[in-house]
Amino acid sequence: MLEIRWHGRGGQGAWTAANLLAMAAAYDGKHVQSFPAFGPERSGAPILAFTRISDEPIDLHSMVYEPDIVIVLDPTLLKNVNVVSGLKKNGLIIVNYEGDTDKLYNMLGIKKDEYKVVVTPATKLALDILKRPITNTPMIGALIKAAPIVSFESIEKAVKKRFPGSIAEKNIALIKEAYKLAKEV
Repeated sequence: MLEIRWHGRGGQGAWTAANLLAMAAAYDGKHVQSFPAFGPERSGAPILAFTRISDEPIDLHSMVYEPDIVIVLDPTLLKNVNVVSGLKKNGLIIVNYEGDTDKLYNMLGIKKDEYKVVVTPATKLALDILKRPITNTPMIGALIKAAPIVSFESIEKAVKKRFPGSIAEKNIALIKEAYKLAKEV
């Protein structure tokens, strides 16, 4: 079973991203779970979302405490949230980030080669394509480049099911651009 923890802020689409990934995995024939963890927070407040993907039925019904992958939609969270908490040894961290790699490792509180770290400029891409700083779909693009756990065809199908017409097409373009620009640091 693969467990993913999404870190975002209200309004950035972390839960939507967790759902889109789960839908795509289901289209690929996997067993899935997707759920958020938030209370009455307002837009901009930190939230968590989770995705589980397995070849077998999933009997576990709790939050994800030891994820295989952590995805950070908003780099400002790195200043006051320990996003690597519980991350499995040699886990994958995907961050919406542009800038100095040493500074990123310092903000994450990890050493180089402790985890695989992948970055993509999700905010910049979202502003260019959507004209809004909604970073969920570009982070999916970075994820499927770093860990091809679902097919692109299934992600595209999930996005088209979730969003209407031109919004779906813009999000698909955003996923493709983030995929191209995602890189291990």
